[in-house]
Amino acid sequence: MSFLTIKFRLLDQTVIVQSALEKRENNLCLGVDPFWGSLAMVVTQDLVLSNYFRHRIVLGSEFLPKTGAVVLAPTHRARWDALMLPMAAGRRVTGRDCRFMVTITEMTGVQGWFLNRLGCFPVNQSRPSLSSLRYAIDLLLDGQQLVVFPEGKINRTSKAVKLHQGLARLSLLAQGKGVQVPVVPVGLGYSEIRPRLFSSAAICFGEPIKVQGSDKEDIKNFNEDLANRMQSAEQAALLAVGRSRYRA
Repeated sequence: MSFLTIKFRLLDQTVIVQSALEKRENNLCLGVDPFWGSLAMVVTQDLVLSNYFRHRIVLGSEFLPKTGAVVLAPTHRARWDALMLPMAAGRRVTGRDCRFMVTITEMTGVQGWFLNRLGCFPVNQSRPSLSSLRYAIDLLLDGQQLVVFPEGKINRTSKAVKLHQGLARLSLLAQGKGVQVPVVPVGLGYSEIRPRLFSSAAICFGEPIKVQGSDKEDIKNFNEDLANRMQSAEQAALLAVGRSRYRA
């Protein structure tokens, strides 16, 4: 097979992926609007975060892939998490946007109007629709950066991280399409449980891992490993802002 034949086949595959992505995107959300995406970046990073937090610390940035499909799996401690992630891993750092998978309830009202234009898309946690899962897989096939909060909701307690199995299954589905997806454990920490004005915030990226195997035991092991790595990353973030995990 000649080099040109291989090249044209790869181009055809890219076109197919882009077509499927655009079709599902039109049915599910609005993608990243160029105007609102750029405006949100300036407002959240240059105005809100820089004026609200005295310190914004990023650790482990060497573990953040700059190209290719990747899933970021962060702990979820405050609504500020959704602003810290694009600051540390978004367009200015990696050249691409953070595509957030969020709950259906977050995609309603005025907030939903904006999220719909910033690349977020909804998923029903209790009963994920095929359209949401297929769209997430299409994003990964397109080499994009997907953000999934494996805990499913904000957790302000010191209890151990407990993960849903959806992220592991999503990674396996992508692997079934020929894409090996690294999952990056991410920990977020704030100097206060409920971040106050002029407090400190930190985000820590851990070494990427991948799902090994597809049976129940493999998924269980993956979730346990990911949860431990997320907790370790969070501990590093908390220490960076002068707070231990188990201190209020």
